Amino acid sequence: MGNASSIEPTKTIFLDIDGKKEKIMFSRHCGTRDIHDLIAHAAGVSRYAEISLKDSTGAFVSLNPTMPINTQSSPYKVTSKEPSPTTESSNGDGEVFTQVLSQVASQFNNQFSKEGVFKVEEIKTDIATRLSALERKMELEGLKAVEIEKCKRDISDIKDQIWNAQKKFVDFNRLSNETQADSRDTHIMNRKQTLSTYRKYTLSQETIEYLKQPTFDIWHWEPNEMLSLLEHMFHELGLVAEFNINPITLKRFFLCVQENYRNNPFHNFRHCFCVTQMMYGMIHLCHLWEVMTREDLGILMTACVCHDLDHPGYNNTYQINARTELAIRYNDISPLENHHCAVAFKILSNPECNIFANVDKDTFKRIRAGITMLILATDMARHGEIMDNFKMKLEPEFDYKNKDSLDTLKMVLIKCCDISNEVRPMEVSEPWVDCLLEEYFNQSDREKMEGLPVAPFMDRDKVTKPTAQIGFIKFVLIPMFETVAKLFPVIDSTMVEPLRIARDRYEDMKEKNSMPPPPSQSNKKKTVTEK
Repeated sequence: MGNASSIEPTKTIFLDIDGKKEKIMFSRHCGTRDIHDLIAHAAGVSRYAEISLKDSTGAFVSLNPTMPINTQSSPYKVTSKEPSPTTESSNGDGEVFTQVLSQVASQFNNQFSKEGVFKVEEIKTDIATRLSALERKMELEGLKAVEIEKCKRDISDIKDQIWNAQKKFVDFNRLSNETQADSRDTHIMNRKQTLSTYRKYTLSQETIEYLKQPTFDIWHWEPNEMLSLLEHMFHELGLVAEFNINPITLKRFFLCVQENYRNNPFHNFRHCFCVTQMMYGMIHLCHLWEVMTREDLGILMTACVCHDLDHPGYNNTYQINARTELAIRYNDISPLENHHCAVAFKILSNPECNIFANVDKDTFKRIRAGITMLILATDMARHGEIMDNFKMKLEPEFDYKNKDSLDTLKMVLIKCCDISNEVRPMEVSEPWVDCLLEEYFNQSDREKMEGLPVAPFMDRDKVTKPTAQIGFIKFVLIPMFETVAKLFPVIDSTMVEPLRIARDRYEDMKEKNSMPPPPSQSNKKKTVTEK
């Protein structure tokens, strides 16, 4: 990727660091961590410091390659906070690593003896994260060979403890997970929604029209703004009127949904908004209100909002192989998607958040069945089955009056929206690839530590950005969107063509990255002599 990055234009960002004006430059292929380290260097703090940026209005700016450019007269104000020296800093002599390793071992043993089974998974996750960080630090900080070997031995010993404890306490883990799941369910039900923090935004006509486009840039919006945009979509589509939704209940519903998305690199609330906005765009692009009822549109939009609720950041394969509580609960059948449905209807069972409280029982039954059907359809293990069924419905002619045909279309539409990032412009789509790979790498690192199978496309030692995307675009995205375009021809120019461009771009990137370096001058002379 170095070759591809070197020919790309750079972005310049101006900073205000304690009153001192600085500027940084980076290419759009830089990762978020690279930009963080660049700002940390400019601020004179360590690369482990927490960095935050605010614009001239005091709004926080997302630290990523797509951040809005600014000017020298309106720099972003930089705030930094160094981590606790006990756990993060390094004095170069190996003492801190030894301290942390001792703390980890002590915590591991003490928690098992004092709190028993109820902390097992939490401790394992914490230890895994800290050990991975230690291993990376050892490579980066340049410790002496003897110190590195000692730390590696200590890490190996602790990993052995974790592995042995995992086998010994497998039944305890299950009990722990069930207890935590029950606690989380109670937490969902008992949340108090603070509407005072829900700011009201006035949307410009330009934003209102832009929101209907597949090209919408979802990176420029803060969480509160995304909540207001979601609220606008439900009002504009007539869903608030259709279901007689109390506007305050709608606000509480979106707030509770937001709080029940975890802070994963990819499967987070921004992804939820991204999928919902794409569905909103497809509704307008394809004039779906002409072939579907307002109830159908409400089911589509609500399913998008709820489709990844409480996603843990580890996919179904991990859940099944690790025999997690979710996999056991749902008998290895779409454990995550079943969980997303369960959390969605836990939220809707709260009268303060139930946007369907004013519909009759039969209508709610249809809504519940429709939302469940669509969320379960997002399991990629069912991709072939759903697409084959949809292709059959297209011949000889699609029947919009047939319930089974319409249900299949809705399933395909939510699938399109769920994996639609590459439809968007490159500057919007590419950061999502970084987020997805980060989540993949977190899972594969954990699978290696726990002795579970690792998928090659998730292994940080085997996958690159181009190899991650080319096959997926060629064999999943383009065929699926081309099939939908048979029903809605406008999809070909607005969505399929951007996918073809994305495929070509990643193939070029792969080719440039695999090109051998030019021969040295001495080799050139030798070749001439041999001839």
